[in-house]
Amino acid sequence: MSVRPERYGHPLPTLLLYTLTSIALALIAQPLLPVVLPSHLLQHFNLPPPPAFPALQACLGFSILTFVGSLVAVPAVSAALMAKGIQGRDLLKPGGRVSGPMIPECLGLPIACLYILLMMLFIPFPFSHMFNSGRKGQIEKSVGRECFPTSELTLYLSSLLSLMVATLLGFIDDLFDIRWRHKLPIPLIAAIPTLVVYYSEGGLTSVVLPKGVGRWIETLGWGGWVGSKVIDLGPLYYIYLLLLPTFTTNSINILAGVNGVECIQALIIAASVLLNDLLFLPLWPRWLLVALGGIGDPDAGKILAFAGGEMVQRHLMSAYFMGPMVGVCAGFLWHNWYPAKAFPGDTFCYFTGMAFSAVALQGHFSKTLILFFVPQIFNFILSCPQLFHLVECPRHRLPHYETGTNLLHPSRVIFAKRPAAHTRLVLSVLEILGLVRLERAAESPSPSTSEGSVERAWTAQKGDIVSSTNLTILNFLLVRLGPMREDTLCSVMGGVQVGCSALAFWVRYGLGAWVYGGDRR
Repeated sequence: MSVRPERYGHPLPTLLLYTLTSIALALIAQPLLPVVLPSHLLQHFNLPPPPAFPALQACLGFSILTFVGSLVAVPAVSAALMAKGIQGRDLLKPGGRVSGPMIPECLGLPIACLYILLMMLFIPFPFSHMFNSGRKGQIEKSVGRECFPTSELTLYLSSLLSLMVATLLGFIDDLFDIRWRHKLPIPLIAAIPTLVVYYSEGGLTSVVLPKGVGRWIETLGWGGWVGSKVIDLGPLYYIYLLLLPTFTTNSINILAGVNGVECIQALIIAASVLLNDLLFLPLWPRWLLVALGGIGDPDAGKILAFAGGEMVQRHLMSAYFMGPMVGVCAGFLWHNWYPAKAFPGDTFCYFTGMAFSAVALQGHFSKTLILFFVPQIFNFILSCPQLFHLVECPRHRLPHYETGTNLLHPSRVIFAKRPAAHTRLVLSVLEILGLVRLERAAESPSPSTSEGSVERAWTAQKGDIVSSTNLTILNFLLVRLGPMREDTLCSVMGGVQVGCSALAFWVRYGLGAWVYGGDRR
């Protein structure tokens, strides 16, 4: 008897799906009409005026399609994945590792394929103006093959190629469970196409320094200067660009394990990058900018008065990628939210992380992107003692689930032998900072935070550290805020991500103007 796909995933809002699909198709079709229909036919229809950014309107339509497609694709593909044994237990539910509910895994693969497919269909839209004909059937001088922006197309295609490679390698990781030491080079391989194109297009390797720092370092006689505020890092900058996708992919991957947490952080980061792109575009209504105190250039529709030229084109290209990314993450979150009916797998983390790196590279805002990853940076720094084995690192560092109360508590690593001196020092410093909760000998552990007694092979003396909460941001939130439900913890993590994105915008456009003396490139 065949298994019906409808049994998987959360129930779909059918009426909403049909409504959104109709709206998306209308948004996509309007920019195509001046290209596919002769001008004499267009005069017979009372059509609305063309948008200022036709491709951006089409991108909105494609973003809605990625949302709808993700909602439909997840339950449709889940049955096939379950049949192939690509599934796993939800460890933070009753039964845990033994008899917890079985959930289809690697659902990042179909949504990544959907995203890449729609982005391939979107390729003609950013260049649709090149196909417009002038009067009397003659091609205008500003359009046509001779003036086609091949550099933009090459960068677009290279970004898609990097996403395809990242998706493929992520799927291989899901199938074969590659060790962490072997995972690190994977994003480097996927980033090569975009980096080569970046280099071939004369990619900049210079960075702007804060006020005063340039002249101070210049007195040391270092070369590579452009003026007194910009330093050319040369090959060092490409090393940084190589490390960027490694961080963006793996930082999302290690902040995982709670229903919805991988997806919600990717969704908020994508929305933050998209908002940052829109700030550079001259599309804001004058009345809005005047109502907000006349910020930017109301007459030109700009929030950032200094944005123009190539800067606008770079962020417009980034917006083309981030709009559908917001849609695909929102659609998948529908099924990944507590109680999860689909797991994203490593494919999702590689795919989204590489997308963020690709747009930051093609848009020349890699420093701004890092600001949106503040929670992930904090989680990585906090995890370093365990990642580098200064503190014992269990395979799973998920919070501890308590069946009776349905609450999550900080999970603990219990030391099988007396911790080394450097381990005790690191944990003591983290305890002083309030980042961990330690259990010492002759202390009574709280039942709510203990995962069961474990026989130790050493005799602990009074004051010896016998266990510590695991070093992740999720356990840190439970240490500071107390036990909470799984969906509440995911919501708190989402709130932290939103707060850090707001802080990033203040640093970028508020504090940055003071630190860099108005040069906010």
